[in-house]
Amino acid sequence: MTMSHLWMKEGALRLLVLTIAGVLVTGCTQVGGSWILGGMESAAEDQIMLVRKEPPSFGFQRLAAQSRKYPDLGSFVAQRGLPNFLAETSNDDRHYYILYYLKDRESFACRAGPGNSLSVEFAGPYSITAREYRLLDTFRREPSREPKW
Repeated sequence: MTMSHLWMKEGALRLLVLTIAGVLVTGCTQVGGSWILGGMESAAEDQIMLVRKEPPSFGFQRLAAQSRKYPDLGSFVAQRGLPNFLAETSNDDRHYYILYYLKDRESFACRAGPGNSLSVEFAGPYSITAREYRLLDTFRREPSREPKW
């Protein structure tokens, strides 16, 4: 075997290794991204989350992810503005969200689903009680304090 044949085989082997490495990295990134989204979903379940853009809060990240998943939710938030808080829960094959707007002292209920449906139904506005407002406002000003319901 000549040196040029050996170099071509080594070059082909390097190319094969790089291609496989690229596929593995891409595959791991997709799995990792799914894992992160799944982790976000389980962490958000039955929670009220502060929505703050800077620095981005977990509630902001969750609202952004859900707005991409449900375009109706994204359109609502684009028109209405960011809520101060997002509450999230699910039941069977439906997801429920409550968007709290403290300035206006109101909230909106959202129901997504069923199944793989990307539509969202909205209800509200509903008045936020004085007790809810005090608790959420305290949490908004002092994020290290969790609301005690």
